[in-house]
Amino acid sequence: MLTIAVFPNTNKPEAPAVLQRILSFYADKDVRVIMPVEEARFFQHAGYGVTDIENVPTDIALSIGGDGTLLGVCRRYSHHAVPVCGVNIGTLGFMADIELHELETKLQKLLDGDFHIEHRLLLAGSVRSGGKERFLGHAINDIVVKGGVARMLHLGLTINESHLLDCKADGIIISSPTGSTAYSLSAGGPIVNPNVRALIVTPICAHTFNIRPLIIQEDDTVHVAIASIPQDTIITFDGQVCYRLLPGDEVIVKKSEAQAEIIKFEDKDYYQILRTKLWRQGGEQ
Repeated sequence: MLTIAVFPNTNKPEAPAVLQRILSFYADKDVRVIMPVEEARFFQHAGYGVTDIENVPTDIALSIGGDGTLLGVCRRYSHHAVPVCGVNIGTLGFMADIELHELETKLQKLLDGDFHIEHRLLLAGSVRSGGKERFLGHAINDIVVKGGVARMLHLGLTINESHLLDCKADGIIISSPTGSTAYSLSAGGPIVNPNVRALIVTPICAHTFNIRPLIIQEDDTVHVAIASIPQDTIITFDGQVCYRLLPGDEVIVKKSEAQAEIIKFEDKDYYQILRTKLWRQGGEQ
């Protein structure tokens, strides 16, 4: 029996109907569908709810929402090798590989094993404060240090043991190749194929011409020293989880030993997705 964990976004109006389609499709098949308890109750399917779902043996995880929902599920399974597949009911859906018009077809492919798994680099973020280093969490897209509205930060950037520079900026983004098309791209960073083994360091509105986006080796360690900061300075993980930072803190970002596993189908090509989702113009398909 295949066990599929379903994670519907409770904020999406389309989610109840999509969830019902998934439950109906697998109802007469050798599949056990499970959901987090809170979401199961929210959608009035309490019988599918399980506690501590991340530690329940699971074959596939399905997210129902946009890319943000998929990112959250990937982080939940960062310590378990569970492949994640996204059903897109978001705005862009760059990472979610199933569109609504093909839902049942792709659900059958999941049942048949007709897919492949891409192993994506995960970022691990820590903070050194008062001489003690504390692990904060994982990110699949990016880890960002930034101040509040119209707040400038005084940052020191070091790669491994080499101090590069001190600068004033609105913040700094350390991105994986998967996240190169997210916040980093908006800040002027490059698009990097997610299969390239690298990290991207992108400043946010730096007040100097001496720093530009950097593509570094995946095994490099990025150190961001916080010289002086406003009280509302934070570090964020995929824009979804955040922690406050203090003056003198040092943020440390490196490749995690864990990986994200994302399900892809043969009819989806990365460059085709770039064209249709990012570079589509005038209704071109």
